Amino acid sequence: MAGERILIVEDERAVARGLEYALAHEGLSVTVAGSGEQALELVDSIDPHLIILDVRLPGMSGFDVCRRLRAAGRRLPILMLTARDEELDRVLGLELGADDYVVKPYHLRELIARVRALLRRAYGELAAEGDQRRRVSFGDVELDLDRFSVSRAGRPVDLTPTEFRLLAHLVANPRRPQSREALIEAVWGYDSSLGSERTVDAHLRHLREKLEPDPANPRWLLTVRGVGYKFEP
Repeated sequence: MAGERILIVEDERAVARGLEYALAHEGLSVTVAGSGEQALELVDSIDPHLIILDVRLPGMSGFDVCRRLRAAGRRLPILMLTARDEELDRVLGLELGADDYVVKPYHLRELIARVRALLRRAYGELAAEGDQRRRVSFGDVELDLDRFSVSRAGRPVDLTPTEFRLLAHLVANPRRPQSREALIEAVWGYDSSLGSERTVDAHLRHLREKLEPDPANPRWLLTVRGVGYKFEP
């Protein structure tokens, strides 16, 4: 990490300051928004590489912010902050397109590790893979690892960085069943003990909705009962 722009959306000033100090110490450029409305304005002006987004905000909630960003085609990584024991918050955040979440209260080391992993997956390793200029097609879907893009029937498909990474990993291992634990380690880059099943399931559901002709009866992104998922060319 070196100079990437991070937008923190947090209405508790003490929490925001702590995060700002910790991330700035890591060499990141940090901006803080105290509301969802301010966050949307700042996204347009500073074009952040990643957003740390609290769920519970005054007025416009973190869910609303996430929904509007994804609806506008913004694919940058979104890390949501949720309250302890609020499982519904975590599930809803993932359904709306968040890439990951951290539960309050959290350890700063854990949060920084998540930020590092998301930035690496979104801008580092994927870019390195792109140098190989690989393209993969299945059905009417084309995955371009050089341009970090996906199209379906010739039309671009908006995937988040995490969705793209997950798809690329499955496609790179055709017909090989991948456990949720293996996917979380390969795609998110950290220990799989923190809600991996919900996280992976939500992202696979998004991929099916965007790429499969019939998401309820997938043709390519298949469930392997008792194991996880696999890509069937």
